[in-house]
Amino acid sequence: MATAIDSGSTSKHPKGLWVLFGTEMWERFNFYGMRAILTLFMVNSLLMKEEDASLIYGGFLGLCYLTPMLGGFISDRFFGNRNCILLGGVMMAIGQLLLFFSASVFGSNMGLANTLLWVALGIIIFGNGFFKPNISSMVGSLYPKQEKSKLDTAFTIFYMGINIGAFLGQFICPFLGDVKVDGVRDLHAFKWGFLAASMAMIIGTIVFLVLKNKYVVTPEGLPIGGLPSKNDSSDYEEGESQKAVFSTQALIGAVIGFVALFFSFRYMLDGSNIIKTVIYPVIYASGITLAGLIISDSSLTKVERDRILVIYIISFFIIFFWAAFEQAGSSLTFIADNQTDRNIFGWEMPASMVQIFNGIFVVALALPFSILWDKLRAKGREPLSPVKQSIGLAMIALSYFIIAHNVKDLGTAGLLGIGWLILLYLIQTVGELCLSPIGLSLVGKLSPKRFASLLYGVFFISNAAGYALSGTLGSILPATGDKFEKAQKLGVDLQGVLDKKIVPTAEQLKLLEDNQISANNPVFAGFEITNLFEFFMVFVVLCGVAALILFALTPRLKKMMHGVR
Repeated sequence: MATAIDSGSTSKHPKGLWVLFGTEMWERFNFYGMRAILTLFMVNSLLMKEEDASLIYGGFLGLCYLTPMLGGFISDRFFGNRNCILLGGVMMAIGQLLLFFSASVFGSNMGLANTLLWVALGIIIFGNGFFKPNISSMVGSLYPKQEKSKLDTAFTIFYMGINIGAFLGQFICPFLGDVKVDGVRDLHAFKWGFLAASMAMIIGTIVFLVLKNKYVVTPEGLPIGGLPSKNDSSDYEEGESQKAVFSTQALIGAVIGFVALFFSFRYMLDGSNIIKTVIYPVIYASGITLAGLIISDSSLTKVERDRILVIYIISFFIIFFWAAFEQAGSSLTFIADNQTDRNIFGWEMPASMVQIFNGIFVVALALPFSILWDKLRAKGREPLSPVKQSIGLAMIALSYFIIAHNVKDLGTAGLLGIGWLILLYLIQTVGELCLSPIGLSLVGKLSPKRFASLLYGVFFISNAAGYALSGTLGSILPATGDKFEKAQKLGVDLQGVLDKKIVPTAEQLKLLEDNQISANNPVFAGFEITNLFEFFMVFVVLCGVAALILFALTPRLKKMMHGVR
């Protein structure tokens, strides 16, 4: 596979890439497998509202991509990439085991089950923070300076490993954990999905531990990702500083800026939910604060500063991509569960498994995309990275535009054909391959060596902000068909209540509350969202406008990259 993908190159990809490929594959099995069933577990077993589950889901994912900032810093200054990867893998395996225990005791001790859920999510968040930026940084470090042009292809191969793992996790964990018997969901089956995720992370950690010393090395055989004190200075550009220089004033300013930004975002995200009033402001404030701190480093040259600014600009637009893309684990899963005909040749696919098509399509398309970029590069026609990413945003907008028009006339009882969700995941996968691995590659090309892991942390904060926004957007999902059916059985005309034609009694309001049904339509940016068409059009507008602006900025970004494509 390496030879076929690496057309035009004089050498194959290093074997260390395949070790990192395998390690990341098992870690993504663990993460995406858990993600597939998490919100359904919270709603069905822990009896949370879909709105609350979406907010928790967005906050959890956001923090998973905020902590790489901390993990990158600790790696760069103290532990090194290798040790942080091993630590992160062990923590994530433990977190999944705690989810297994939460799903085992919820029926007899709901309080303990909820406590285990929160502890598990916290451990997974920090484990991911140690793991994520360091393995991505090591991919970039495998290639000597003269072979950095191969990074787009290398990261696309690496990205294929991510999605093979995602495919396996999204198939096996729902197959074991999202089980229905005679049409009724077996709530005790969720634990087996979480256990499978834990076992996958244990395998991935062992793979890296056993093979890292033999294969994750430089062409000269020196270990990559060791302790920072043992870094090889020859790996730096001529004249490049090997140590970041943050003044006392810059550090104090960063702290003051973080506090001011936190309270500003908290005011803008007014509400009673702790996820919206604490977690989301922390994510947004951290991203801006860290970006400002890095750019204040007095050792930066003008070229380095310009290239870092490009990373920041790209990261901002990526927020909108992930806000739309990550509906897969929340609103799209709820729609698949509640208002989709999931029958495939007589077999009813579990709702949590529908998102598996993203992993399938990435595995199928990653190699063709790698070959496409190589051939275009050889002909001098390869688009700049910002152009590729604007195409990715446009694909997301297109996917939601198509699905919006297909749900427009469903009403409260109609079912969406599963084929439309499959098409949505196909188009979004094309967008993902134009954006995500290209973004990872761009950070590797533009980052000064001393900031490599830390700038990957910054890049992942854009994912964090996108996931936080995805939680907010997922929480504005209007009532789907199952809610109207359930309300009717309770003797409540939900449509009349939502249309303000009927004023529900206190008893009816309590019945709706006890059955996780909202008596009001959700509101976003001052607009009331009354149906699925309006819900999906929010993503069309956000991603469509972002794609156009990023494309228009490309000529300026090209100059700021100073020769890096």
